Amino acid sequence: MLGIIGGSGIYEALGFENSHEKRVRTPFGAPSAPLEIGEIAGTDVAFLPRHGRDHRYDPTAVPYRANVHALKQVGVDRVVATNAVGSLREELSPRTLVVPDQLFDRTRDRERSFFGDGVVVHVSMADPFCGRLADRIADRAGATDADLVAGGTHVTIEGPQFSTRAESAFYRDRGYDIIGMTTVPEAQLAREAELCYAPLAGVTDYDVWHDDEEEVSVETVLEHAAANETSMSAIIEALAGDLPDRDCDCGHALDGAVNTPPEAIDRETRRELSLLLDERL
Repeated sequence: MLGIIGGSGIYEALGFENSHEKRVRTPFGAPSAPLEIGEIAGTDVAFLPRHGRDHRYDPTAVPYRANVHALKQVGVDRVVATNAVGSLREELSPRTLVVPDQLFDRTRDRERSFFGDGVVVHVSMADPFCGRLADRIADRAGATDADLVAGGTHVTIEGPQFSTRAESAFYRDRGYDIIGMTTVPEAQLAREAELCYAPLAGVTDYDVWHDDEEEVSVETVLEHAAANETSMSAIIEALAGDLPDRDCDCGHALDGAVNTPPEAIDRETRRELSLLLDERL
């Protein structure tokens, strides 16, 4: 089952069939909104609006743990996460799509793990996204006229404010390629949930480093985001009909990662984490 996390514009552009709403409860509270379950190109799909149906949640307040847990509950094993991002490279102009392969975390106020309440788990994040899923997304670039770039580093900032000029210059000097506010902690949580996860980012602006461009604004972001959503939807529809096999390490991310002995984990914690840990305990 394919999971899609993104904005309402993505959902409206997707060719959903036989869809219905599903409310899901999780040990981590309610997800951003009820899931929309349906089919695209004969594949079962679950869509979740990251910021809620009316964009109620800012990047810090998004219930990331509940969102990822809810997708796993309904049977999702692969997730495409769409994002609006700023460009830190001249050649990555607005309305370019990017499938990054690396991640740098500059957030500070978010729950990054399902674990920690008496359970210590260390998963590998060396390669933060599923390479097989990312490659398949990039291979579907022909579904749209938009330029698509495979590879690059996504730096995630806390937000909700945009960068200062000093911060933007710093990220460019470090060699990062795009900047956004929501890939962390989604990528970490998806790895802990043993889901294949890959972002599909749409460039909306040049952050604030570009001397020849206006400062980033909500109006600019929304205008380019609408065009990007149309392009990303076309790629997702092409992807849904030809998902890659899960011949990767994502489904085994917890192998050897649980440090706490089963007998040391209390019953209530085991119950709350049963979806994630039952096979390991």
